[in-house]
Amino acid sequence: MTAAEITRFAPSPTGRLHLGHALAALFAAREAGPGGTFLVRIEDIDAGRCRGAFVDGIFADLAWLGLSWPEPVMRQSARMAVYARALETLKAHGLVYPCFCSRGDIAREIAAAASAPQGPDGPLYPGTCRDLPPGEAARRIAAGHPHAWRLDVAKAIAAAPTLAWTDRDAGARVATPEIFGDAVLARRDTPTSYHLAVTLDDAAQGVTCVTRAADLAPATHLHRLLQYLLGLPTPEYRFHPLLADDTGKRLAKRDNAPALADLRAAGVTPAALRAQLGF
Repeated sequence: MTAAEITRFAPSPTGRLHLGHALAALFAAREAGPGGTFLVRIEDIDAGRCRGAFVDGIFADLAWLGLSWPEPVMRQSARMAVYARALETLKAHGLVYPCFCSRGDIAREIAAAASAPQGPDGPLYPGTCRDLPPGEAARRIAAGHPHAWRLDVAKAIAAAPTLAWTDRDAGARVATPEIFGDAVLARRDTPTSYHLAVTLDDAAQGVTCVTRAADLAPATHLHRLLQYLLGLPTPEYRFHPLLADDTGKRLAKRDNAPALADLRAAGVTPAALRAQLGF
């Protein structure tokens, strides 16, 4: 741990915070330590699902938990030009390519294959658009065909030395970004993706320790490669366990996990909730 630790909690405003978010925020704040800085960042690149009312709710819930953070709060929606410039850098080095495949196209190709390599998020992209002739790709782009931009992970790894990162609990880890295959770095409807945006944002905010849920630990391998390709510093990392319901299923917004606002309305106190979560 450094003398002046900087950590962050970076929720997406697609719903109210629940117990799992409370654990993540309290974990990050504790990791910042005395004299450190706990930041809040709003990850709102998904314009179709993010809502301003949820942003206000996030701030209210965090303040109720007893947390404080410096202003202004970084919002990803205000940083699209930053992400676009980083993507242009990767394009200039020939490390990304346009992908015109829909999800249905990818699913059909995987289904037709004799076997499909698996990554942390499921079957890896089969590389359908990787070897399109440059002229064909340019023609499709000029014609307005929707497309994402994917990292050519084999080229990127070939351009990098052996990379490592530090897990504060497990120690030094060798980066293996190939587990994600040719990951999407810019979506069809926005000039970035989670992987590109969070890597750039953590560097821009000077985060010294990235705290994440254990299920997101594999993403660190890809982010370490992006840090090298874009000349960004490498923070250290620490992972917290996932919260599960009585059936063992992870608490999630999409499954109507109890919102902090509802718990507050039911009379739960911040002290009781902190104690429940081990803080």
